[in-house]
Amino acid sequence: MTHLHKLQILKRVTSNFVGSCRTPIRQLGSLFYILENPRFYGTKAMVQTENLDRKLIDNDQSISKISDGAGREAQAATALLEYLHSTRSLQFLDAEHMSKNSPIFLKNILKKVTVDADIRRSIARYLRYHPINEFELFFESLGLKPQEYSSLLPRDLMYLSDDDLLLENYHVLCNYGIARNKMGKIYKEATEVFGYDYGFLALKLKAYEKLGLSPSFIAKVVVHSPNLLIGDANVEFIKVLEILRKGGLDYRIIEKLLSEKSTYNWSQLLALLNLFGKSGYNDEQLGELISQKPWILHEDSVDRILLLIGFLLKFGSTMNQICSLFQQFPKIQVEKFVSNLRHCFLFLNEINMEAYEIGKLLCSHPLFLGSFKLKKTNSLLSRLNAGKKRICEVIQENPEIMKKWVKGSKIEWLPDSGEELRSQMLKTKFFLDLGFVEKSAEMERALKVFRGRGAELQERFDCIERAGLDRKDVCEMIKVSPQILNQKKEVIEMKIDFLVNDLGCPVSSLVRFPSYLSYTMQRAKLRLTMYNWLKEQGKVNLTLSFSTVVGCTDNVFLSQYVNRHPRGPEIWEDLKKEIYSA
Repeated sequence: MTHLHKLQILKRVTSNFVGSCRTPIRQLGSLFYILENPRFYGTKAMVQTENLDRKLIDNDQSISKISDGAGREAQAATALLEYLHSTRSLQFLDAEHMSKNSPIFLKNILKKVTVDADIRRSIARYLRYHPINEFELFFESLGLKPQEYSSLLPRDLMYLSDDDLLLENYHVLCNYGIARNKMGKIYKEATEVFGYDYGFLALKLKAYEKLGLSPSFIAKVVVHSPNLLIGDANVEFIKVLEILRKGGLDYRIIEKLLSEKSTYNWSQLLALLNLFGKSGYNDEQLGELISQKPWILHEDSVDRILLLIGFLLKFGSTMNQICSLFQQFPKIQVEKFVSNLRHCFLFLNEINMEAYEIGKLLCSHPLFLGSFKLKKTNSLLSRLNAGKKRICEVIQENPEIMKKWVKGSKIEWLPDSGEELRSQMLKTKFFLDLGFVEKSAEMERALKVFRGRGAELQERFDCIERAGLDRKDVCEMIKVSPQILNQKKEVIEMKIDFLVNDLGCPVSSLVRFPSYLSYTMQRAKLRLTMYNWLKEQGKVNLTLSFSTVVGCTDNVFLSQYVNRHPRGPEIWEDLKKEIYSA
């Protein structure tokens, strides 16, 4: 019999055996595989079956551990309930809520108890001999964490029954429909409410009902704004409701718009709604805006909205433009929108865009610019492969290009504008007109040294010539020190004025020492002031040239001139502080 024939017969036998067996295969796994010929079949299925059995056992053990833990806590909670209700005489509903909603307190007790087979008895025995601070238990059941209520614990009380007014006002809020586990916020933000005299809190709640508010609405809004229960009826709150009702929003709709996760600052909200009203919103438009964008009501949003309005007004936006912005506001948190707009402003400022141009962009495209977050300025400058001036020009031509520069996007180089080539041609023409020889070493040096735009060269040259120098002399100065043309026209004028009027030097001294225009005025003033002091002390040559005084290095000036006088270094440091700080 061939090997293949044997295999076919064995398959038929085993398939008949498995088909006729009514017992689950998993239970007969070991028997079935013992009968198999190991020559033809591996042990993979056996391993899988054993692994499955092991996993089921592990899962059963995990479930058992979880069940044991949950059972311990349930028995501990029952023992605590019995203690609070039977021993401490608290109302059953109060005791039940406290025992079921204070897991941290229960775990701490379980750590202290020597547990025997009957956990309830162990807990009951522990509580009999170890009185607990019921206020800790109470505050946790109100939804407060230990770090939140630790400062609220009374110093001289342990038992809730000793604070009649606390329990009285607690029950008033419970009976009014306020969830017990949400009262922690009320206690934390308006503690005095729980100290009101008998009947006072109920009267305050009734006062709001007389305005036409339903108990369910009052219960919800009190959790969000506990300060409504302090003092007289909150005037700002009432006025906000009046404005919303005039806009077609009844109390049922307003109640639905309120978010349980938010807080509300009614005075700020009233100021915002009045601002919208003064800007041209009628009652219906205002009601429609709030119903479409209920996040405007939230305390955090009101803060950011007022910040945003102030920001846009500062740059020249009108309130009509700002109102239009909110009607089209994107599906984005107002906090994120303000952050995006701020990042955009910082970017435009960092690329040296003129203030009026920034204002124009922010006023005309606020919706667009606040909808995305730009990459950091340094990253954009390196990846765009363009100078700040070029980037400013591109943005002014098409502001929407910035949407391609958002965080996480791949940045492409800006297309060449041809400006660089035009600038290079103007530079070459300028130096040729001055008498430079084309492609000479002198010409190459001048082109390399000069870092400005070609169109700026001529006005800087003219500025030096207008100071009272011959064109020929200015040309020679440029050949000797081409870097002086790196100074802006205003800087060149200021340095020449300082040389002539403050230092008392003739303008012709520039011909002999054109490099003066490359140095800062502080350097020239420090050197010449020190030199004059040394002359008065008779320590230096009276005919020392202007170029020597200003042009030599600090080390040379100090060693050869300043140090000639014992007080020279001291005077030098004093002058340096005075001149550079000014």
